[in-house]
Amino acid sequence: MTSLYEFAGGDEALHRLEELFYAKALADPVLRTVFHTRQPTHVEHLTWFTAESFGGPDRFTARLGFSYLIDVHRHLKITDEQRDRFVALYLESLDEADLPDDEDFRAAVREHIEFGARVAQQNSRAETDDQLHPIREVPAWTWRRQSEE
Repeated sequence: MTSLYEFAGGDEALHRLEELFYAKALADPVLRTVFHTRQPTHVEHLTWFTAESFGGPDRFTARLGFSYLIDVHRHLKITDEQRDRFVALYLESLDEADLPDDEDFRAAVREHIEFGARVAQQNSRAETDDQLHPIREVPAWTWRRQSEE
């Protein structure tokens, strides 16, 4: 079985993707209130999260834990426009990062980023812990090709 992580090209490819995406997010007027200042560890943390979600090493869970992700998004009040722009910029970055142009791969990445953006938005608006999205661990994302092998 080939994981999304392996198919994407591993850490090097995912780091390239996250770097391109993060630069776009920092420069984007719609995302300015969410991504207002470059954080030195942000690309690394994004890479760890995506790698783990896609079947790679579990560095995000081991070094940060999912509660870190909840805390980062708490009280950001992400709007629908910001959520949609986040997804659009991420998908644009796939081409620029030269990730595989494979229909099944791209569909899985789209589903992953759309799901993650909805979770982040819900958590950003939660006033109480009961209002948080119930997910409490990095999701293990699969794809059609993986399940067919």
